[in-house]
Amino acid sequence: MKKWIVLGILVTALAGGCAKNAPVSESSRAETADSGSEDASGVASEEKTAAENKTEEKNVVLLGDEQFDRYLPLLDGKRVALLSNHTGIVGDRTSLFGQKREKGDDLVPFGYDRDGKEVEYGQHILDALIEHNVNVSAIFSPEHGFRGTEDAGASIDDTVDPKTGVPILSLYHDNTHYPSAESMDSFDTLVVDMQDVGLRYYTYYISMYYMMDACAKSGKEVVILDRPNPNGFYVDGPILKEKYKSPVGQLPIPVVYGMTWGELAQMINGEGWLESGKNACRLTVIPCQNYTHSMKPVLIRRPSPNIKDMRAVYLYASTCFFENTYISVGRGTEMPFEIWGSPYLSEKDYPFSFAPESMDGAGNPQFEGKVCNGRDLREIPLETIWEDGIQLDYLVSAYRDFHKAHPDLDFFGFRKDYEYDWIDYLSGSDELRKQIIAGKSAEEIRESWKAEIASFREQRKPYLLYEDCECENPYRGSGKQRTERCIGTAAGLCFLYIFFIEILLTWTGLGAKMLTVPQHI
Repeated sequence: MKKWIVLGILVTALAGGCAKNAPVSESSRAETADSGSEDASGVASEEKTAAENKTEEKNVVLLGDEQFDRYLPLLDGKRVALLSNHTGIVGDRTSLFGQKREKGDDLVPFGYDRDGKEVEYGQHILDALIEHNVNVSAIFSPEHGFRGTEDAGASIDDTVDPKTGVPILSLYHDNTHYPSAESMDSFDTLVVDMQDVGLRYYTYYISMYYMMDACAKSGKEVVILDRPNPNGFYVDGPILKEKYKSPVGQLPIPVVYGMTWGELAQMINGEGWLESGKNACRLTVIPCQNYTHSMKPVLIRRPSPNIKDMRAVYLYASTCFFENTYISVGRGTEMPFEIWGSPYLSEKDYPFSFAPESMDGAGNPQFEGKVCNGRDLREIPLETIWEDGIQLDYLVSAYRDFHKAHPDLDFFGFRKDYEYDWIDYLSGSDELRKQIIAGKSAEEIRESWKAEIASFREQRKPYLLYEDCECENPYRGSGKQRTERCIGTAAGLCFLYIFFIEILLTWTGLGAKMLTVPQHI
């Protein structure tokens, strides 16, 4: 009887230790913060609260663009060009880090507060620079335009900002995404301030890369006003191979690279990825203050027309692989990248349905007006999405069911106007497509990435500016699954321990004596 009591105590202790070491979810942190703090007598301590508040004030995250004293001297007497768009709002730290944008099980859409009122945004970096008497001579705009309203991939003409009269030079023309020689003559220093979501096929960083390359060739200075990366807490996905460079991928990095633009710019420069060679760009990075990669900032504006809330920011790494296959990612709905489906999937197997329609930012969407059967991902807890990282089961299962019903159709070949299948450009090679066709599981595919992810993590270390996690994804294996594994391990160790004790007692002859000792209650 005693040994089973000992076993129970050991299991509880070991399981408790494992659970203690598991990552704490955002919701758990919120609950802890709301519950208040108590001292040994059970009374809430005002001194502790005051100290905590003081610490929080000291550790407020400052974005690069609000540290004027650090970069305005670099712009004095210079003609300054700005690479930015609608996301270049100065000092959004309160909205970025201070608001929990959850309302029940739903996330508040970008641009609205918890009560459904439109958010009043702060000052744009363009207005801030002009207010500080900086000579802004040009604005360079990325995909979706300076105001972030144009369709994906749409050609955008040059224009003039009506408020300031500053020329807006588009980097998204039909024939090129690279700045012209004439436009490069219009400035001395380039300032970069734009919010990204940290994925290789999210094209804003490519505009930064092209501008850095052009600046290196023409001897221009580049100043990066750094911002947090909402997907900066993990690294995932295959590395881009040289022959698959495209408008949705230009650098040999994973799909989720876990770096801010300041860090990525330093890596671009230091690794010799610019045509002019290593450290060819005259680069200055104004880092964020008090930011770490374990933080998950909440954005306040749609970074692009079809990313409407933080769930879409997190799911984009997984659902974007459906682009230009026979599966719609929900463009032309209010839920893009948070749902997926196709008229070619059966309603019986996929009871959730939607019908895309043309709208701002999604003109003539795939399967317009047709009922698409698929999956709704909006009910998935954020903690699960963080833990999954790139979730390949969506793609693997959709391919399997589609191919079973339509073996004569090429799942990945919905559009044939590219040299390679679009998923090859998105994933960075033809390996993912071939693995799925060969029937590989999501786990097997993920395993094939591990070595190159580990190599990339080592390669990027010299360029990191902020405290980083020591693993690919701190949430993978956390929560319930990790606790269950810990309990199972603890139980196994305890049974092994009891087994050896039994052998020892039997061998020494003490076992029989212990069994005959009277039990006093």
